[in-house]
Amino acid sequence: MEYKTIVVERKDRVGIITLNRQDYMNTFSTVLARELNAALDELENEGHIRVVVIKGAGKSFCAGIDLAEFSGKTLLEYRDWIGGMERMNLTIAGMGKPVIAAVHGYAVANGAGLLAACDLAIAAEGTRIGTTAINVGLFCMGPAVPLSRCVGRKKALELLLTGTMIDAREAERIGLVNKVVPQERLEEEALELANQLATKSPIALQMGKRAFHTMADMEYAKALDYMNEVMAELCTTDDAKEGVDAFLTKRKPQWKER
Repeated sequence: MEYKTIVVERKDRVGIITLNRQDYMNTFSTVLARELNAALDELENEGHIRVVVIKGAGKSFCAGIDLAEFSGKTLLEYRDWIGGMERMNLTIAGMGKPVIAAVHGYAVANGAGLLAACDLAIAAEGTRIGTTAINVGLFCMGPAVPLSRCVGRKKALELLLTGTMIDAREAERIGLVNKVVPQERLEEEALELANQLATKSPIALQMGKRAFHTMADMEYAKALDYMNEVMAELCTTDDAKEGVDAFLTKRKPQWKER
C-alpha cells in the first residue's frame, strides 16, 4: 500500500512507522489516522515482523489532531471523525505484536494518547507531553482511556483537567514512558528494545500481550482464572516445549515463525 502521511519500513524483524506530516507537527488528519491503522494492520499480518516502532519525522512526535478539520460538522459527522482519530487505541490493543513509541519534541493531545496507547515508550530528553485539549475548550476524551491505564486515576485527571505539559523525566517518573534517552540515541534505543523483544518467542509475546489487555478490565479473581487458562494453553505450544528444553540443555531456543 502507498502512503501519503506516513512512512513504513522494515528492519529485520522490526516494522517502523514514521508519522510524516512534518509541516503540521505530525498532527492527525483523517488521512493520517486511516493510514496509521492500515499500516499497523499490515505489519500485524506480516509473519516475519515481530515488533512495531512508531516515531515522528521532523521536530516532533505528534502534536494532536489537526484543528483545520474541526469546524462545520454535524453530530453524526463528529462521531465518525472522532472515532477515526481514536481507532488506533483499539488497533494497538488488539495487536499481538508489541508496539513501541519513540517520542521526541512534542507529544500533545492525541499524540499523548498515541504514546499512552503503545505498549512501551522511549522518550528523548526534552520531550514535552500534555493532554492540552482543555485549553481550547475541549477535552482529551480518547487519550484519557489509555492514559488512565498508564498513570492512574488522579494523575490522569490532573493532566487532563489542567492541560499541564510535563517533560520526559516526569513522564518516566509517573510511568507514562519506560526510558528517557538523549535525542541522538532515540531511534537506536527504540530499535535495541524492539530487537530484544524480537528474540523472544513470537507466540508467547502475542498471547501474553493480548491476554494482558484482556484481563486489564476484569475483576481480580476472573483475571487470575483467565490468565491461568491462557498460560495452560501457552504451555501446549511448540515454542513452550522448545524454550523449556533449550533452558534445560543450555542452548539457544529456535522459535517458530508466526
